[in-house]
Amino acid sequence: MRARALLSLLTAILAVTYTSAEKSKFYYMDSLCKDHFLQRQYRKVDGGVLWSRNERNLDCTVTFQTHSILQRFMLHFDLLQLDCNDHLYVYDGAHATAPPKADLSCRNTKQQVGALFTRSNFVTLKYVTDNWGTDANGFKLVITAVKDPKHGCKEFRCKQREFCVSADLTCDGVDHCADGSDEDTASLCPESGSGGAVSAWVIASAGAALLTAPLIAITLCCICRRNAAHQRTHLHLQQMASSNGAGGKTANDSPCGSETKLPGNWAHPAGPRGYRAARPGRLRARASR
Repeated sequence: MRARALLSLLTAILAVTYTSAEKSKFYYMDSLCKDHFLQRQYRKVDGGVLWSRNERNLDCTVTFQTHSILQRFMLHFDLLQLDCNDHLYVYDGAHATAPPKADLSCRNTKQQVGALFTRSNFVTLKYVTDNWGTDANGFKLVITAVKDPKHGCKEFRCKQREFCVSADLTCDGVDHCADGSDEDTASLCPESGSGGAVSAWVIASAGAALLTAPLIAITLCCICRRNAAHQRTHLHLQQMASSNGAGGKTANDSPCGSETKLPGNWAHPAGPRGYRAARPGRLRARASR
């Protein structure tokens, strides 16, 4: 029971560690667009990253929603390099209807597009590609739910932009403010520098090792107790055999070796009719002597 409780505690701590380390949700267009059921789901996010890389023959639509009606979405690209026959349509709303807010293709760059803001708390993306492309084609889109300060900012307020984002999105390696203020390694999250991700994994590994050590110790203790009980039983049988007139020990007395053969009555245990009697021939021979 103690081992099971420790294992449950280890699982819970690792789950919390992993959840806190992955603050932004990551989505891949290849997976979203090939599963038609997932396409129809509204995903509520505070922040997410949408990856695309040389997907072919796609025609899919995905929709994201904020957690609060007081929020809206800001979108900006860390990478935007589409093929001229591929199009990414951005709609301000829950459906791909009416003219899109943006129609992005090879003529657009991330510097030219800049940051896109929705007026509603929904954003819908429609991605259409042909059957040709290279590994350089694709995009990396950062999606962030933002709130105007006039609605009350109790979260993190971006420095160069007049809106607030969830405090959980700070120091997660993704620039959600589009000005770098939520990833400011000088003041806000100095531990998230070049070794931030490595430190998180080191801490998680150390915690797992510390919690695994008692399980190993308990297992070894149980094995040692079982071996000790076996040795005591084995020694007790030898002592009883010696007191019953049996011979000495065999050459191999190791508990891990072969089983010790005990002479005398211990070699012939009692059956249903008691101890085995001597044969009549042996009795006559003894009487003639």
